[in-house]
Amino acid sequence: MSLSGKNILVVGASSGIGKSVAELSLQKSANVFVAGRNDPKIQGANYISLDVNQMSTELDELPEVLHGVVYAPGSINLKPFHRIKLEDFQADMNINLFGAIKVLQACMGRLKKAEGASVILYSTVAVNMGMNFHSSIAAAKGAVEGLAKSLAAEWAGINIRVNVLAPSLTDTPLAERLLASDEKKEASNKRHPIGRYGQPADLGHLTTLLLSDEGSWITGQIIGVDGGMSTLRT
Repeated sequence: MSLSGKNILVVGASSGIGKSVAELSLQKSANVFVAGRNDPKIQGANYISLDVNQMSTELDELPEVLHGVVYAPGSINLKPFHRIKLEDFQADMNINLFGAIKVLQACMGRLKKAEGASVILYSTVAVNMGMNFHSSIAAAKGAVEGLAKSLAAEWAGINIRVNVLAPSLTDTPLAERLLASDEKKEASNKRHPIGRYGQPADLGHLTTLLLSDEGSWITGQIIGVDGGMSTLRT
């Protein structure tokens, strides 16, 4: 599987899943552009300073043709519903949904010119399952899933594929508090039928497949990458 000659934009590549995607894409010979508030300093990647909450014309410097866009920014705001302020819901929507919308609207013309492009967004297992204290993030990611399915249908005619990966708990900086001790790590392992929580590369490898020509018949899908959490009981 190769991404040779493909121009790939990864938004939110400073750490975690986005960084894994950028690094794996480079290994597969893609031309990688990383955009975010912090430069991940990934050798071989082109950095664009971008805050999606205050986005303007930063993405104008991208090449005229984009073969893939990966939108990886996210949030984990776990609180009882009665303690979540409306502003908290809005913040989760801003980073997860509206940021993705702004990036995709800015990149649509470039994706169309590829005559075979791929968009990957990220959700959470909590949308499908229903989990305590996840009302804000599940609401935002549920909106992401709805956006992706609608765009997959709308953009099929111009050969832009849109898919969503829905992970369970993954070892990223956002999840640091949930994996802060050996006891928490072991408990997280036991909650997953496969016997472990996720690593960024678990998402990264599937993302690069969806970016590649080998994934060219996959679109409109919400794919659980969750160690069996959403479908298995052991």
